[in-house]
Amino acid sequence: MKTVILLSLLLPVVALAKPNIVVILADDLGSGDVSCYYEASKIETPNLDALAADGMRFTDAHSNSSVCTPTRYGVMTGSYCWRGRLKRGVLNGYSSALIEEGRATVASLLQEGGYKTACIGKWHLGMNFTKAKGKSKGKWDFDAPIQRGPNAVGFDFYLGIAASLDMPPYALIQNDRFLQKPTEAFEAIKNQLDYTRGGAIAPEFKHVDYLPLLAEQAEDFIADRVGESAPFFLYLPLPSPHKPVVPNEAFVGKSGIGQYGDYVVETDWVVGRVIQALKDGGVYENTLVIFTSDNASFAVPETYEVIQQGHRVNANFRGQKTDIFEGGHRVPYICTWPARIPAGKVSEQVVCTTDIMATSLAAAGLPVPNGAAEDSMNLLPVLEGTHEEGDLREATVHHPVSGMFAIRKGRWKLILGSGSGGRSKVPKGSPPIQLYDMEKDSAETTNLQEENPEVVRELQALLERYKQSGRSVEH
Repeated sequence: MKTVILLSLLLPVVALAKPNIVVILADDLGSGDVSCYYEASKIETPNLDALAADGMRFTDAHSNSSVCTPTRYGVMTGSYCWRGRLKRGVLNGYSSALIEEGRATVASLLQEGGYKTACIGKWHLGMNFTKAKGKSKGKWDFDAPIQRGPNAVGFDFYLGIAASLDMPPYALIQNDRFLQKPTEAFEAIKNQLDYTRGGAIAPEFKHVDYLPLLAEQAEDFIADRVGESAPFFLYLPLPSPHKPVVPNEAFVGKSGIGQYGDYVVETDWVVGRVIQALKDGGVYENTLVIFTSDNASFAVPETYEVIQQGHRVNANFRGQKTDIFEGGHRVPYICTWPARIPAGKVSEQVVCTTDIMATSLAAAGLPVPNGAAEDSMNLLPVLEGTHEEGDLREATVHHPVSGMFAIRKGRWKLILGSGSGGRSKVPKGSPPIQLYDMEKDSAETTNLQEENPEVVRELQALLERYKQSGRSVEH
């Protein structure tokens, strides 16, 4: 009988051993925007710096696309988005659900594994709104329940907006309903916000208040979970520093380099609040926190004063958001889990945002089902220091807004196309194939494809294998 009693006492401890998991996804944050990544940064990000000091910072990390929607698909499914219906571009605020019915997601698998799951923030993966009937035919029925949103792919709770802060409808959605119906025309205030599309807006929705609201909601979710037997998974996709650049009044002037810098400072502040909530709840030690960005920064050619102030949003990498060049998809990538990951580590391993799914499942002690997470690598061996020398990932596929392909294996990066594949301009007559040595030339200044035809052939064949086989990673 004593043995039975002792085992029963141990069961709650075992149940609590699974870590909480928090994934924070910034929107358009460049590696030059985070001070621990770029010594010459004009912006101070003390909370992100502290997070990196508590765990591991990856210096060769990439979003699986250089634009929003495809990366978010990769984060959720562990699969490159180009394998599905979206081959280029992004969705808009009214687009239908992109994640296929029946597709396993990191949220659905953690939910099945006993996790309480929440998504708080920017979705931008499509959801199915209902078209109005009768006299309002052709318009949207904002009173009807929303189908195939975050709740349909594994989240117990959702609060956020359908897409970006520059895309209507501008209104908060809780689970499958609008908290306040977007009934008013947006044109009246459109001119007050840069780079924002007109459209329906809820009367009380304020762009400038959205980021602080997410911080508050994340704190509440964490506080409500503390003390429960079930672990939690919080996916916090932030809207910043994506345009419109709308720092809250409390942060105006804080960076010293204008509104864009102020918005980055506010983003760092949100991260600090989330980490403090974990510490206050006594769960920080056993929480895996992954912070990254959906792509690099857009602010290279814009008028946000960053260039005038000498700030380089994407550090010394070529290009910007939308591009196939490193400045389109090289991103900050920080992982902490004090109970398991040694502090103060830096890794040069090439990693990708698709790796979040396999890493999270491994941390939770859950298997990757057959046919799932086709491009997701478990990073725990690197994070815990048990990985032997050599590349963890065989290769990584890059994808810009235009649908062009590139593949990175070791030191070599092959771009199968001419130009940037995005907004950055290149000289006319550029070669149709580009090959760069990323160890010697991370700024991508010298095309070596003519001198290395065998490398070009090898990488072309590898990319074709990844396309034909339907996966790039074996589990």
